[in-house]
Amino acid sequence: MDINFPLILLFLVIISGVIWFSDRFILSKKRGEEEPVPGWIEYSGSFFPVLLLVFVLRSFLFEPFQIPSGSMIPTLKVGDFILVNKFTYGLRLPVVGTKIVPINEPERGDVMVFFPPDDDRYFIKRVIGLPGDEIRLRDNMLYINGLLADQAPLPEPAEDSRFELVAENLNGIIHRVQKNKVAGPLGKNYAMVVPEGHYFMMGDNRDNSSDSRVWGPVPEENIVGKAVLIWMHWESFGELPSFDRAGTIN
Repeated sequence: MDINFPLILLFLVIISGVIWFSDRFILSKKRGEEEPVPGWIEYSGSFFPVLLLVFVLRSFLFEPFQIPSGSMIPTLKVGDFILVNKFTYGLRLPVVGTKIVPINEPERGDVMVFFPPDDDRYFIKRVIGLPGDEIRLRDNMLYINGLLADQAPLPEPAEDSRFELVAENLNGIIHRVQKNKVAGPLGKNYAMVVPEGHYFMMGDNRDNSSDSRVWGPVPEENIVGKAVLIWMHWESFGELPSFDRAGTIN
């Protein structure tokens, strides 16, 4: 999604709200009883409550996204439409993102939407490392604070024969991962300690994901929300939308 959309929506709310307020408390008193309301004022007044409701819902409660890349395969696929809970980790001011009401902190295994460091695009990855964690990768095996995250092979084959599917256990949080049978550059040998106030993010498509191994851990203030639901799959306009993948995100 375009990062400028919240600003555009806020601008429309302000403009339509000013017109509605001005007409209700100033202009309507200057018009005669028989004088019709100008069309542009009537339309603005009609749009204002709708725009305000959308702005509140999108800013503080839930926001829809479409998955544009395969970095979270097999959990999320290109064309999945998801719903992100924006108050799971606390209420934030719209546009600027400053937290005003703390609620919960991200947990290991959460699928989270955020802005990477020095980037204004939305990304979605899985929370792998919490502040203070030591993260290591050796030949596509993940170690957190020295403990191996067990990986159990899954019976179903990956869509590409170069990959395999496994069920990874992140301290009791079990999720599916796709990885190369032979570890790629991102999975061969990596180590870091997550700084305080940051989170280490990785895609479930381990060898095909630009994540914290590339651009570093994500600061807390860059968090957008927790991905909670797939509600539709629609990859292109040439296909019919499908609801076969609808369900909660694990």
